[in-house]
Amino acid sequence: MTALAPVQRSMRRATAVHHSSGYRRRRRRATFLGLAFVSPWLIGLLAFGVYPFVTSLFYSFTAYSTLEPPRWVGLANYAQLAGDERFATAVSNSIFYAVLAVTLETVAALSLAMLLNQRIRLRAFFRTAFFLPSVTPVVATAIIWLWMFNPRSGVVNSVLEAVGIDGPGWLADPSWSKPALVIMSLWRIGTAMLIYLAALQDVPRDLLEAAEIDGAGALRRMWHVVLPMVSPVMLFVGITSLINALQLFTEVQVMTGGTGAPADSTLMVAVYLWQTAFQNFNMGYASAQAWVLLLLIMALTVITFRLSRRRIHYGD
Repeated sequence: MTALAPVQRSMRRATAVHHSSGYRRRRRRATFLGLAFVSPWLIGLLAFGVYPFVTSLFYSFTAYSTLEPPRWVGLANYAQLAGDERFATAVSNSIFYAVLAVTLETVAALSLAMLLNQRIRLRAFFRTAFFLPSVTPVVATAIIWLWMFNPRSGVVNSVLEAVGIDGPGWLADPSWSKPALVIMSLWRIGTAMLIYLAALQDVPRDLLEAAEIDGAGALRRMWHVVLPMVSPVMLFVGITSLINALQLFTEVQVMTGGTGAPADSTLMVAVYLWQTAFQNFNMGYASAQAWVLLLLIMALTVITFRLSRRRIHYGD
């Protein structure tokens, strides 16, 4: 036995090495197969995400017209932005639209969710009906609302005239063009409504029953129980809606032809960026606008988080 002990140890060592190398081969094979399966997504991410992101940052420091190679100009594009009155108008329009649209969308979507959370007849039908507009193509929606906002023959002014109100010019009036876009944005609150509806159904029933036993009415239960419990969802929906609103493009492009008319009252940052890049072919300046828009979105997002920090209840 003593003479065989070294041989046995050598055999066990060889077996362990064999199993270890086999395990490593299986791990490498599994890793390779995993990378092979996700490679289409990785290639798409690199080609359509990372590469444009990095390239636009480089172009923002260059003069690039797509007809000539980019020429390094440093911070000249950003200095030009600081004195660009149209860009300032676009930023002002975008912030005005985003703040007003997100506020009204939040109130409307949460109100609808609370209503459709009650035990009413045809509840499933109404939930579907209010959600359907959110899956309608944006271009089709914009064309329909363009017809509805027609000052002379549109449905909106016809209804107002029927009740004795002289309707405004809507998209033909600089004072009413942005409110018209905000009203149109309320047409697509179905997704936010469903998210709020799911959050409302997750509110513990025992809290509502305890508040009712303590004598709290419907409004007090909503203010002190329901809203705190759904506040994290409100923050999430509010921030995502704010980000989308600051990037408003398709509706304005379809309804005004990308001009920002009337009198630049609907000129949003994304629309001005499109004009700079694809009408004036100034890709370097357009890239600088895109990065300023990114910084604006980040700043407003951080401000939203800071202002809501003490008002968000995450529970235990």
